[in-house]
Amino acid sequence: MQTALQFGPILIHLDLLLRGLEKTIQLAALSILFGTAIGVLGAVGRSFGPRLVSWVIAAYVELIRNTPLLIQLYFVFFSLPLFGFKLSSNTAAVVALSIHLGAYATEILRAGIEAIPEGQIEAAKSLGLSRYRIIRHVVLVPAARAVYPSLSAQFILQIMGTSIVGAIAAEELTAVANNLVMQTFRSFEVYIIIAIIYFVLVQVASLLFAGIGKLVFRWKV
Repeated sequence: MQTALQFGPILIHLDLLLRGLEKTIQLAALSILFGTAIGVLGAVGRSFGPRLVSWVIAAYVELIRNTPLLIQLYFVFFSLPLFGFKLSSNTAAVVALSIHLGAYATEILRAGIEAIPEGQIEAAKSLGLSRYRIIRHVVLVPAARAVYPSLSAQFILQIMGTSIVGAIAAEELTAVANNLVMQTFRSFEVYIIIAIIYFVLVQVASLLFAGIGKLVFRWKV
């Protein structure tokens, strides 16, 4: 028996989908911002910090990269309250996503830092530049330029990774879609629409990140 597709019952809830999309964009933007900051600090600390600091950062990176994001999300939301840190679902989602991205961004940026020629750093030292200026201008900027395509690809994965935070009742796009499926019983139509929305979102984000790369680094990424 064939069943005709019916998008009407879904489209009347378009306002809910748009609110879910807005929440997805907010979660992605905040976690990318904080995750990148963690990545920069982690990469610098692991490359230039004391050995103990480097070991701690390495342990953090390995722990996060070798455990599922969903488990990390559950730990932040369900386990931290046991230690007195009770977070809302949205805040827990941002924290977990940021920590997750931070580990990957740390390794991506560290790879860029290690690619900087040692002679370039020695030349900066001979010119009398401070350690801060060497790290910022001689190391971080060229490293970020070199790895920006990989970093922006990780940002795209971060956007799609927001789709699991509905597991802790964060009202992002996929969570709204699941609720609509239960209300309308039109699962096929709902997920077609959601797939289209995610596709458009990722395409727009890709163009945005490419534009940011050209603007910031003045080169074609």
